[in-house]
Amino acid sequence: MEIGAYSFGDTQLHPDGTPRSTSEAVRNLFEAIVHADKAGLDYFGVGEHHTTSMPASSPGALIAAAAAATEKIKLGSAASIIGTDDPVRVFQQFATADAVSGGGRIEITAGRGSSVETFPLFGYDMTDYDQLYAEKLDLLMKINENKDEHVSWSGSVRPSLDNLAVVPRPVNGRLPIWLATGGNAGSSARAGQLGLPVSYGIIGGAPHRFAPLAQLYRATAAKAGHPEDNTKISVAAIGLVAPTKKEALERFYPGWHNLNVEMGRLRGWRAPDKRAYLAQAEAPGAYYIGDPDEVAERIVHLHGYMGHMRHFLQMDIGGLPHEHFIESLTLLATEVKPRVERLLTAK
Repeated sequence: MEIGAYSFGDTQLHPDGTPRSTSEAVRNLFEAIVHADKAGLDYFGVGEHHTTSMPASSPGALIAAAAAATEKIKLGSAASIIGTDDPVRVFQQFATADAVSGGGRIEITAGRGSSVETFPLFGYDMTDYDQLYAEKLDLLMKINENKDEHVSWSGSVRPSLDNLAVVPRPVNGRLPIWLATGGNAGSSARAGQLGLPVSYGIIGGAPHRFAPLAQLYRATAAKAGHPEDNTKISVAAIGLVAPTKKEALERFYPGWHNLNVEMGRLRGWRAPDKRAYLAQAEAPGAYYIGDPDEVAERIVHLHGYMGHMRHFLQMDIGGLPHEHFIESLTLLATEVKPRVERLLTAK
């Protein structure tokens, strides 16, 4: 089981509650990735967001920088909003990061995106949501699977490619491409049909309710004739690790509250309720908030339903103090990861 973290960047707050700079948020995220590598985490994902509170708008740039400053950790997008980006540029950015890393540590996760900020930002129409994603994912896969640099492709959402070079190529010829989904059955079936690993973003409800989707994914992949080795599942969740459960709950709540207030303003969510927060932070809720023993036990519990090979947490939200994020990364690597390994071995 690979254990890791992901982030959209998190803008810290001044003592009076006003936001610090987005450039500081990006520097903090870079520092966290380097720390995660040194601490021994297996994976770090950088998600694409375009808000002042979550300013990691260019995963490829951050991952390329981190690739040069890390040694072992796998790095990927979590996710790249492929429908409103250009697959040629996404591939080039991540292939560049792969070259910088020496090869074998860089991945792309292609997602639709739960936020819609990218559509007006890049001039796309929400009515084209499905077509944009389907065609651009097809192009990204075509580039990745091509045997050399010269690619031909045609579609309706961007200009065609007629034997044009897309460079650089990845060190090992291709990059791992994952398909991200928040729980849509069609996305699970699509990942299975295409033979892509699937990454489930679980941010609410009981995580084990995703088990039927994992079964659908595996069954679809098998029916399509894809080898079992290609049918990988990862789980992205929300959480925080602290020395005690009490500390974890107290540290995470202010940021959770801040984020939900902002999302309520942007997307019409209802006002945050602390009772809902506390319910989600207890099994079988979706938040992995607790001491190392509890977090490890809950990861292994979900593995019994999902059989996933990677579990990674978003911890820095709503202005979480950076030192708490760094401590949580350390505990995740040095305390949670070995506990998960021992529990899985004992099963």
